[in-house]
Parts: sequence; structure tokens; C-alpha cells
Amino acid sequence: MLEQDENTQLFYEMICRFLDKEADPYYSDWEEAGQVPRDFWLKLGEAGMLAIDLAEDYGGTGADFAITQLVIEEISRRGFGGLSSGYNIHSNIVIPYIEHLASEEQKQYWLPRMASGEVMSAIAMTEPGAGSDLANIKTRAEKVAEGWKLNGSKIFITNGMMADMVIVCAKTDPSAGAKGVSLFLVDAHLAGFSRGKPIKKIGQHASDTAELFFEDMLLPADALLGQEGSGFAYLMQELPRERLGVGSQALGSMEGALALTLDYVKERTAFGQPIANFQNTRFKLAEVRAKIDMARAYFNHCVALYRENRMSGTDAAILKLQLSEMQCQTIDECLQLFGGYGYTLEYPISRFYVDARIQTIYAGTSEIMKEVIARSMLGK
Repeated sequence: MLEQDENTQLFYEMICRFLDKEADPYYSDWEEAGQVPRDFWLKLGEAGMLAIDLAEDYGGTGADFAITQLVIEEISRRGFGGLSSGYNIHSNIVIPYIEHLASEEQKQYWLPRMASGEVMSAIAMTEPGAGSDLANIKTRAEKVAEGWKLNGSKIFITNGMMADMVIVCAKTDPSAGAKGVSLFLVDAHLAGFSRGKPIKKIGQHASDTAELFFEDMLLPADALLGQEGSGFAYLMQELPRERLGVGSQALGSMEGALALTLDYVKERTAFGQPIANFQNTRFKLAEVRAKIDMARAYFNHCVALYRENRMSGTDAAILKLQLSEMQCQTIDECLQLFGGYGYTLEYPISRFYVDARIQTIYAGTSEIMKEVIARSMLGK
């Protein structure tokens, strides 16, 4: 957890009280339904938890950005991986994109309703034939008399089924490679926008995930976010914060899984004694604790860099690579100590396990993170 000053502690206590009342009793139902209900997002907005570090002029709380990371971590610590992903997209990624890049008119139009939960959001980059290779996307936005005409599709979009507004990455100049990419604020209620069936996943079931389609969708001229042709640069600019969110999810999940495992090994007996007494158990859990503490030290280092606007793409890649891989490894070790019970849905450790797996894939795969780090040392 972040270093606690009085203000941070007050926020943390509020977060915990809110989740105790509004999420803990219902989360299993949301997993079954495949979606967090709209009224929960409205309650988050009413509690001031959807736009914590957004300026008060736009409906936010104006707190430090690290409090948003604290919310993501606490949601994840409780084993609510699907909720943490949906929250991360809306509050930690899309809202900052708009705050940093949008015109004043766009900010006034979207941000207050996003802060309240009236408007839910998503960001759409990945396509069926283009995942990490964003320069190869096929979705096209063409200038027309009315503004822009959007055609194409996106896949694996978190919050895709519920989103009222989607930041869409599209080619505006197919001949210009990465410099021909632009971003658009797409109102999901306009004609030409459609969604496929919810995508069924092995984990994070409460996170609704969709394929989106744009068919001759007419967007107003002011749907363009930032400057035409600068989309790829904007994506690179905002990636550090996105990857901090993934790091927050990893830390929270590891802490939550470790806490469950500590309780279990103290109660479970084998050969006439608690399995906590066995050296293998003690050594495995000692390794997990050490890894979490090392991960948190680098995470806190990156938080400090980000606050000073000094967190580089390489810093973000190292953070994302190490913490997401570590999350999968440590939770696997924890599940192993549950024996056969760890493989049952009855025990929450199983949800921590399946929810973790996507972390090494979305927001840039581990392989892409390694390439980013290598380029910083060796060039392309």
C-alpha cells in the first residue's frame, strides 16, 4: 500500500467502507452475470470515487493521482479482478486521456458525466488483426462534409458492452504509418455503432468485454481528440499511467492471494500438524512476501517519477513486465498450497488465479515489454 499520510488514510478508509457495503455482498452475482451493474458505477460516482484526481471544475475530487492507484489496488486485493480492470479503464485511463488531450468544450461535455457514472467509457485500440502492432490497424476515419466517417472494428474491449463513449484509435492517413493514426471520442449512441455478443473469458468474468463495429458511422468534426495524426504519440504519452494501473492490480492481487493463503495454511492440517509448520510452506510464502515487497518498492519509485512527469516508457515497460509476471507466478505458488481445494470455485484463490492470467497480455504483452526495454539499450 502507498505510504499513508492522514489524507490518504481517510481515503482508504472510505474506499474500504464503500466496497464492504456495495461490492463484497454482490460480487459473485456480478461474476455470474458477466457485468458490473450500472447502478454500482453510479454509486461510485456519487461517492466521488470515479474521478478522484480529476480537477474539481470537471466534477472530480482533485486528489493526488496515487489515490486512484490505491482504489485499484484495494479492489484487486479483494479478488475483484474484473471490477478492477473496468475501473482502471474508465478512471485511470480514459478520464486522464480526455483531461490531458481534449478541448475545453470536449472536457465540459464528457468529464462531469464520466465523474458521476452517467457516462461509462472504454478505449478501443486492439483489432482482430492488430494487437500490439497499432501502426497496422485497419479501422479508418475519413474526412467528409459532416465531419468524419468511421469504418472498422475493434476486439477485446473492456467495458465495451456498457460504454456510452469510446476513445477509438483509427487511421486517418493510411500512407503515413504510425503518423497516420488519430484518436476519436465516439458517442456509442450514434447510428453506425454496434456491438457483438459479450466475449466469454476464462477469468475476470465481471469485466464485460466486447467486439465493437463501426459501419459508415458519421462523427462530428469535434469528435477528433487532440491533433490529427498524433494518435500514436498520444498513446505512448499515456501508456505510463495505464501500466501503473496494471501494477496496482498486480500488487493488490498478490497481497490478497497471500492473505488468503496465510489463513488457509494455518488452519489446514496434514500428518497431524498445520501445513504452515512445513518448511516448504514457509519457504514458499517467504519468497512470495519478498517478491511483493520488491515489486512495491519499484512501483513506489515509478509513482514518484510519474508525479514529477519523469516516468519513461522504459520505466513503464519494466514495471508492467515484472509485476504482471510476478503476479502470475506468486498466485500460482499460493494456489499450489491449497492442494485440490485451490482448483475449486468454492475457494476464492481460484478466481485470483484465472483473473491474473490476462495481466501479462493486455496493456502490452510481456514480449512487447521486453522489446521496449531492449530498444532502450540496443536501439531498434
